[in-house]
Amino acid sequence: MTKKVIKLKHLAMASQDPDKSRDFFVNVLGWSVAGVVASRNANGYYVTDGNVNLAILNFKNGPAAGKEFPQGYVGLHHIGFQCDDIEQMVVDFQDNGYQPRHDVNLAQGLGKNPAKDNAEYKMNGPENIMIDISERGWVGTETYKTL
Repeated sequence: MTKKVIKLKHLAMASQDPDKSRDFFVNVLGWSVAGVVASRNANGYYVTDGNVNLAILNFKNGPAAGKEFPQGYVGLHHIGFQCDDIEQMVVDFQDNGYQPRHDVNLAQGLGKNPAKDNAEYKMNGPENIMIDISERGWVGTETYKTL
């Protein structure tokens, strides 16, 4: 049986200057702003090319960013995949030795909740890369599911 391909739909970068990064994606690459991030954990923007959502995030606290990211870190933070069944996706991750990021899920108030905007659940991936999994998807992409 061939496994269904789970598509990359989201990237997130830690930024010290989200306005400047947003301007690059909008003015140089022609992307559009899909949303503003103003939460207890981070400020920034969602920008998109229509296929991929990029979160540009200035994290406000260490627990929300994750213990592996030092204060002031700039660069790739995590990647996100949209799936049809988040519960099964968690099982697939765990069956292959990749565990939930309970520390970040708790700090960000995540918990396999499709009603939550964008990120639903964070897992560890290969090389300890943080991975978002979502049934709903990400704002600005053609596969985003509104409630």
